[in-house]
Amino acid sequence: MTRVSALLPSLGLATPWLLWLLPLALLPLLLSVTRRSAVSSVAAAPEDPLSSGLRIALTAAGMLAIGGLVLALAGPYRAGERVTRTGIGAQISMLIDRSGSMNETFAGRQPSGAEESKAAASRRILRDFVGERAHDQFAVTAFSTAPMLVVPMTDRHDAVRAAIAAIDRPGLDYTNVARGLGMALSQFGAGAPGVSRALLLVSDGAAVIDPRIQAQLRAEFTKVQPNLYWLFLRTKGSPSITDKPAGEDTPQAAPERHLDLFFKSLGVPYRAFEAEGADAVANAVRQIEALERDPIPYTEERPRRDLTGWAYSLAALGLLLLVLAKLAETDFLRAPVRERSAAAADPAPAAPRRAAA
Repeated sequence: MTRVSALLPSLGLATPWLLWLLPLALLPLLLSVTRRSAVSSVAAAPEDPLSSGLRIALTAAGMLAIGGLVLALAGPYRAGERVTRTGIGAQISMLIDRSGSMNETFAGRQPSGAEESKAAASRRILRDFVGERAHDQFAVTAFSTAPMLVVPMTDRHDAVRAAIAAIDRPGLDYTNVARGLGMALSQFGAGAPGVSRALLLVSDGAAVIDPRIQAQLRAEFTKVQPNLYWLFLRTKGSPSITDKPAGEDTPQAAPERHLDLFFKSLGVPYRAFEAEGADAVANAVRQIEALERDPIPYTEERPRRDLTGWAYSLAALGLLLLVLAKLAETDFLRAPVRERSAAAADPAPAAPRRAAA
């Protein structure tokens, strides 16, 4: 397939070599489809603007019919293109905890038929969240002992929902949130200026970040500058992230509290949501959606469009005009002959003789 050159950059031909037949469209300039006249010279007749106009129109119709057929056989099309537009949305990198504790309910026990686990509730609500706005982009990362990229940043919401639903197997009990944060941050890449970026951590806590890793994460957060949201799925009766322990206040004694303090020290917009049930999780997700409403550029793919039908329509128009002109032809020279023949076949009756005196 070859593209038509610079004059029409968005048009192309499937079989361009057939354009070598296009000079056939000049045949109506040499040959006429109308019947030849028996008059020896029409130059002696006065100038007839109507006849001149009809001759030009029929010649153009013949050229249009042949040219349209050749063009249709060449397979014209308008090439697909990518159009950049601006919508409302954000780039959201989801970091989902898949440790063993996520398979417990918010009451801290194994789910029964009437209850769902924290993991199941969060997956259900996040699947509903994806696709609420057409132009949001999502990445999904799961983590326990090690992070796992489930789907990179994309605007294909069906794939994102399928990726979230696929996180249905628990990992190990150890929660390595530091490596998970690093992989989730790497999904943003080089974004356009002004695009809202959000990192959504969905976890029930119990994570300690090594002080040596904290410096690396600070540098990454400073570089990417995302809005950080922590959806803390708290088991009923467990300490809040703001509660100070009664004894020694260390990351090992109160890991959720110190993870919250670390997030507050990053210098990026940060907000934590504590949810003790599925309704609280859904409410937190709605708040996050309302906060992330900045303009975002997106690319719209326009598919290739076949123009063969238009070419055949032009050819059909030219052929229709030629057929109508052919049906409208009248033989003025032979009309008197037909009238004389009809008169000879039906002679007038003879006049009666006069009686002798």
